[in-house]
Parts: sequence; structure tokens; C-alpha cells
Amino acid sequence: MAGQEGGLGRSPATGAGTPTPTWAQELLGQLRPTGRDVRRVVAWLAETVNGTAALQDAGGTLVAGTPIPLDASLVADILAGRIASAATADEGGHLRLVRVEHPNPASAGAGVLAVARPEPFDRRTSDILTHTVQVLELLLRARETTEAGRRLKRATSDLRLAILQLLMVEDTVSARRVAAGLWPGLLDTDTACVYVLEGDPAERDRLVEECLGVTGDRALVVRCPAMDEHVIIVTTGDAAGQALRSLVDRNPGTLLGGSSRQSLARTATAYGQAVSALAVARVRPDKAALYAERNRPERLTDPAALREWTARLLRPLDTLPHHTRAELLVTTRLGLEFTAVSAAKVLGVSRNTVRARMERVESLLRTDFTDLTVRATVHLALSTQVSLADGQGDHGGPRRSRARLGDLLTGPALQTWARELLGRLDSDARDLRRTLRSWIAVGGNAERAAQALAVHAQTVREHVRSAEPVLERRLIAPGSDLYEVVLAHLATGELEHPALLRDDPGHPDAPVHG
Repeated sequence: MAGQEGGLGRSPATGAGTPTPTWAQELLGQLRPTGRDVRRVVAWLAETVNGTAALQDAGGTLVAGTPIPLDASLVADILAGRIASAATADEGGHLRLVRVEHPNPASAGAGVLAVARPEPFDRRTSDILTHTVQVLELLLRARETTEAGRRLKRATSDLRLAILQLLMVEDTVSARRVAAGLWPGLLDTDTACVYVLEGDPAERDRLVEECLGVTGDRALVVRCPAMDEHVIIVTTGDAAGQALRSLVDRNPGTLLGGSSRQSLARTATAYGQAVSALAVARVRPDKAALYAERNRPERLTDPAALREWTARLLRPLDTLPHHTRAELLVTTRLGLEFTAVSAAKVLGVSRNTVRARMERVESLLRTDFTDLTVRATVHLALSTQVSLADGQGDHGGPRRSRARLGDLLTGPALQTWARELLGRLDSDARDLRRTLRSWIAVGGNAERAAQALAVHAQTVREHVRSAEPVLERRLIAPGSDLYEVVLAHLATGELEHPALLRDDPGHPDAPVHG
């Protein structure tokens, strides 16, 4: 790049002996990482040639600089490639037009750089203009490359989310097909673990890049569509867990929760486990925890009776077309596990769609999901239904058992589990057990529970939060943890059993209490 008329050479010295930067050095400075701004370059050009400069795209839109009236025919000739540059002069001054090549002509075409100044263009100003065009083309090419990289990252991120959404709705065949194109072998397994990394939402993009760095192509890393502070990682290997723990060690303020190994069809269940494990991670020194395979209610009941009860409870959905039934079951399971808004984001549909599907299930089951005992009971049935579809348990013929919910909850194993679980709260002088029972009875509404207990609503919230680490379960948010605690209250008789249409085998057409 030439500088003054004699080339770059040595800069003339000031009186104090300090070299004065040449225009070439200043122009090169625009390429430093702190520069690289097309608008700054055009502004620098105008100032350096003591004139006005404007850069416009092929459509005539001003990209940078100050608008200058231009001859439309000259601009058209330059854009069409018939001429590379043009010069005009009149009483108002002198004008130069130069073609600026765009790195992606198919989408943006060429642009035009116009420079107007009162004096004629001498060799110096002509050199400045020529080399400024070269710098602008470099910057435009770099910007296009950066934008292309961003578009690729965004498309890849969207693709990862799409795969996760397919896994969440148990469409493992489609998920594998989509993943095979970019990440061959990623989902070539029947089981996986889900991890949830929690951190500052402002740092999530950086955390995603770190997760990708430590897991490589061995995991599906997704920005959680429902929680801005969460990153979801689905991994089929065992090494990713340790790598993610090291990431938590390097990033203070982050938490890591992991699921037990589940089939790919139970990714939604694994995700719920990982989120549940975050509650334990918060109180652990290493800020990481895996979901403990504890005794869940469905594991403590008679399996044959539970399967028969589940089939009877969900029988109203059997009259629907297979795809409609599957859609309603998946949506309801996610809607109960999370919130309608979060479920909608995970599924990639509107929250109104989620609510409409859940209302349809409510109507078919003739029940009310605002009742926490109903939600817990239906969640138990849906969890059992997933286990059956996943190949767990006996798939034999029809069962003779006609058990009701009350029968399922009175088994000795479940009774022992429920008493032990809720008994953990008895040592707290604040009577957390009473507060929790009252809070569940009014649908998890702190204000209504406060009225019943004659305390402040904030006191109710504090008591419920205080019960979480004692029970090792999340209670404020919906999900498996909360429903297990609700079922424990039903098993001990501290809450009334919900009214369910199909719970009483002797009265299939009317709601009865379990």
C-alpha cells in the first residue's frame, strides 16, 4: 500500500522529533482487531481527503457515511460492471465513484463508494481512495465470513434443539435421522444420560462453547429453551460427566445436575431427574450431583395392580387415533413435569397448544389438573405408562386385579417409605409438615395456605423452601419431586384421595374418591 507520493518511506518528523503517521499507517490501523468498522473507515476517508464520503449497497441503501447526490446512470453502469469507476466535476466540486466488490455478489451485489471534495483529486487523494476501497472490501469479506459463521452456529444450535425436542416427545427414530447428518454415531445407542448446567444467563453462550469443547462430538449440547440459565447436555458415553464436573470447577457460581442412565425414549424423564439433582448440587461443596435412584412410589406398589390401574385410568384416551393419543400423552406428561410455558418451549409449540391438549386430557379423564393430588396421581399413571412403553415390566395379558388408588397406596412398602419421608420434617420446630400439607391441599398457592394457617404468605414460601433440602426434593416447581411428596401425603392419609373417573372399577361412568 503506497503512502505519500514517494511511497511509504519514512514519515516526516515533527518539530519535537516524533514521527507523524502517514495516511497508509492510519488506514492499516483500521484493520486492527479494535477497528475493523466500515463506518469508521468511511468517516476516516472523508476526513483524510477533506471531503465527504458515502458507501451504498446495490439497492441504493446508505451503508456508511453522509448521503451524496449521485448520477443514477453512472451508479447503474458501475453496479452492472460496465465501468469500474467514474469522475465528475462541476462548480460545486469534484466527485469520484468507485465500485466496491461484495464477497457474496449473489445476495448483495457490488456497492459504490462516492467521495466528493472541493479540490481536484491529486495523486495522493487518488491513492488514498484506491487503497481505502481495498480495505473496505477486506472488511466486508471479513464481516461476511463472520456472519456466515454466526449463521452456521445458529443453524447448528437450532438443529441441536430440534433433536432434543424429538427426543423429548419420544421420536427417537427421527432424532437419530436428523443427528446422523452432522454427528454420525451420536445417538447410535439405546440409553443416555442428561446433564443440566446452571449458570449466569449472561454467561450461557460462553458456557455452551465450553461444554462443546469438553464433550466434542460425544454429546448433544443445547441452550435450554425454557430456562435462560440452563444448558442441557445429552450424552451417551460415560466420560462426559467427569469433563462437565471439571467445567464446574473452573466456573464459580455454576451447578451441575445429572440423571441416571435412561433409554432415549425417556429423555424427558432424564431431564426431570437432572433438574431435580440441581437442588442437591446447591448444597454440596462441589456444586454437582447425580440423581439418586431412590425408591419411587411406582416401584413400591404391586406392579400388576399398578399396570392394570394405569390402563384403566387412561382408557378414555384409547379411543383416539394413535398419533393423537401419543401427542396428548407426551404433552400432558411434560406439562405436569414442568409448566405449560416451559413444556411449550421444549416441544416447540405455543403454550396455548399445550394448554388445549392438557384440557382435552382433563375432559377425557373428567378431572381437574388444578388439584395437586390429581396431578400427582395422573403423573403416576403416565410414568407407569412410559415404563411399559419402554419395555420395563410384564407385558402379559389382561389382569384380574381391580385395585383402586387407595389400594395401591396402602401397601406396606409404600407406607413405610411415606412415613419415613415425611417424618424427616418432624424435627423442625416450625412445623414444616403442617405448612407443606396445607400448601399442597390448596394447589400450591402460598396466599391461600397462609390464610388457612393464619400466617404470612412469605412464611409459607420459606417453610416450603426449607423442606426442600430436608426431603431432597424440589417443591416450588412442578415435577416428579413434588408429586412424590404429594403421594406420600396420600399414602399416610394426611390428604384426601382425588376424585378420578376410572379409579373405581365398579363405577366407570362417574367420578369417585380413591
